[in-house]
Amino acid sequence: MATKKDRYSGYFSKQETMTAAERRRYLNKKLKQIVAYAYDQAPAFRKKMDRARAKPPDLTTVKDLERLAITEKTDLIGMQKKSPPFGGWNGVPAEALRRIFVSPGPIYEPGEMHYDDTRWAQGLFAGGFRAGDIAQVTFSYHLVPFAFMLDESLKLLGCRTVPSGVGNTELQIQTLKDLKVTGFLGTPSFLHTILQRAKELGLNPKKDLNLKTAFVAAEMLPESLRDSIESELGIIIRQSYGTADIGCLGYECLEKNGMHFPDDAIVEIVDPQTGKQLGPGEVGEVVGTCFNKVYPLIRFGTGDLSYYSDEPCPCGRTTPRLIKIVGRVDQVTKVKGMFIHPGQVDAVAAKFPEICACQVVVTREGHQDRMTFRAELIGPAGNPDLLKADLQKTIQDILRLRGEVQFLNRGSLPKGAKKIDDKRVWE
Repeated sequence: MATKKDRYSGYFSKQETMTAAERRRYLNKKLKQIVAYAYDQAPAFRKKMDRARAKPPDLTTVKDLERLAITEKTDLIGMQKKSPPFGGWNGVPAEALRRIFVSPGPIYEPGEMHYDDTRWAQGLFAGGFRAGDIAQVTFSYHLVPFAFMLDESLKLLGCRTVPSGVGNTELQIQTLKDLKVTGFLGTPSFLHTILQRAKELGLNPKKDLNLKTAFVAAEMLPESLRDSIESELGIIIRQSYGTADIGCLGYECLEKNGMHFPDDAIVEIVDPQTGKQLGPGEVGEVVGTCFNKVYPLIRFGTGDLSYYSDEPCPCGRTTPRLIKIVGRVDQVTKVKGMFIHPGQVDAVAAKFPEICACQVVVTREGHQDRMTFRAELIGPAGNPDLLKADLQKTIQDILRLRGEVQFLNRGSLPKGAKKIDDKRVWE
């Protein structure tokens, strides 16, 4: 008879319980190492240091990072056009890579030959994943890196992986049932969709499925949705935070009181105007520094606004915690787990001479994101149905998302209207 797994105690690493002084020394040491390496090997970082009139010996503490400008995700697009394919941020030559990923933008990201980043593994362990679990990964394995990061992290934990990718809801349910999958990884909205469809198929999800824990990301997790799914499935659901570029920057423990900073990264909350670090409770941009020699992003801005707490957590982990994401610095918005940029919205409109102005509106219905592309037309469309179909195809090609199309008369959008208007409410 199989022994019941203890999903509620322990730590992935003893470093999670370091004292503040120990953690400060640890991060300063790692920072000095990655700064020296990136200055020699990554031309984009050397230029960043030169603009700050700094040399590696000038950056010896986390506080010293304030000397450097923040590199935003949108900056990478321009850098990569000038210096393809990675904008000078790769710390190893292209022939030393295992994979090259493509994120919306497009942004090309180098994938290391041997994955040894433990940050997502920390988060998975904190959320109840244990050795021997069968984990179904429903994030996309197509072009983008996140599913591969999780796949490798599950391997570090001793879990087996079902790389199911996105969509195919009924096949996903059959796989969960047939393989007695114990762990789910995906967006909260897709887990909700699976639950609802399983009930429509006549299944009792708590009885007929073997799920014990779920790790969700890439979308907000409203507490109402978490409570509903945890109750109906009888499982643990924990969320995480990070980006495809820089990796994990926060994860929930079982206490559900914020997302712990991982050990092997520096997380700053920064005033977007001044670049100065902010203290507990102060809202600023989440800025990360990783220690990945293949892709050494140092002072990388996520564009997300948040605040943190350094109060003790009952779980025993001693890292500060991101409390919640409260907004964006810019109009870059995550929809159905994918970032969309204002420039991409304009790129869609540029394909159609009939369009004189446009806007994307994002709403939330029944725990699902809904995206509407609003297009002002110069004049009446000759064949509106054909134009709408062509627009929908172009939206999916450029934004990688399905969206509804709404035609507007010329002048309908107010002057200065947001290119991406996020009207979602999280409850």
